[in-house]
Amino acid sequence: MITALFAVAAISAACDIEKPSGQPGCTRATVDALPMNAIQAIGTHNSYKLAVAPNEWEMIHGSNAKAADEIDYAKPPLGAQLDLGARQLEIDVVYDPEPGHFAEPLGYRTAGKAVVPYDFTPLKLPGLKVLHEPSVDYRSVCPLFTGCLKDIRAWSKAHPDHVPILIIMNLKEGGLKLPGAVVAPLFDAKAMNQIDAEIRSVFPEAALITPDKVQGRFPTLREAVAAGGWPKLKAARGKVMFALDCPPDQVARYRESRKVLEGRAAFVNTDPASPAAGYITLNEVPELIGQIAEALKAGIIVRTRADADTWEARRNDTVRQVAAFASGAQYVSTDYLTPDARFSPYVAKLPGGGAARLSPVPPAR
Repeated sequence: MITALFAVAAISAACDIEKPSGQPGCTRATVDALPMNAIQAIGTHNSYKLAVAPNEWEMIHGSNAKAADEIDYAKPPLGAQLDLGARQLEIDVVYDPEPGHFAEPLGYRTAGKAVVPYDFTPLKLPGLKVLHEPSVDYRSVCPLFTGCLKDIRAWSKAHPDHVPILIIMNLKEGGLKLPGAVVAPLFDAKAMNQIDAEIRSVFPEAALITPDKVQGRFPTLREAVAAGGWPKLKAARGKVMFALDCPPDQVARYRESRKVLEGRAAFVNTDPASPAAGYITLNEVPELIGQIAEALKAGIIVRTRADADTWEARRNDTVRQVAAFASGAQYVSTDYLTPDARFSPYVAKLPGGGAARLSPVPPAR
């Protein structure tokens, strides 16, 4: 732990952690001695999301203009986002035990002829599906969860020196309370096991940073991360880490009767006092700056957001973004790796550029 602290102190603030320059204070050896929770990287929110077709969006806007504006954004393919420097991706997953359940969404059926065609074939295949809302915001760059994972895996293999990629999953259940709306099933025990099975069908264990690996011989994950248990960057390069960004009831269903997260592929968003604490989502900045600071002191990896619901982009407002990066959260997500010219020049970039930098709030241990 003392060695790690000296390594942090030696790193230049301008150093690109992923591709160190070799200059004093920015060498590969010095950078690789850092624990992975000592870095900060940028990522994307709802990384899979395509734009709603114009005629369907107009229909939504006519019913609820605010809700329509909040979903008026889109993302390029996952590999393109990773090329732009994203090292955190967010994927919304729905359970589909009877394939085809999501293949005839309400918005598509009621808005008339689609202005932008969409291939529903993947939604008729077995497996977990990826979409934002089953009835009106269903278009995805990778409709199959395994398809998203294969895209990330292919990019990772082609860039083996990348810093750890955090893949956040939201588990979508329910749906709009409208006649004919599609309702996403509950994630039961079988569905929770399917998440892990599909992850491990694409990523070999050697490519994963899992709760068990981080916990090691400690009684709990919380104790492990508090003691500096995160792997060093040398060992974490080229790997991915999954986390369920879920409410307590879903976290309980994923953990089942486990003491911590034994055998699970993903970390969970949970209270810092939980034995399973290793990751937490604290999106509201600057309101939650104090909670972010406490989580970082406990060794927990934090994700926050630079912007939300298109509002910062519409106002070209960087107040939240500045606070997010200054908070020390390891992963800061955005909807705007590139500007949306319809709104403003607003864009979110890691201060200093590059894919990863030394966090402005170094780990406590």
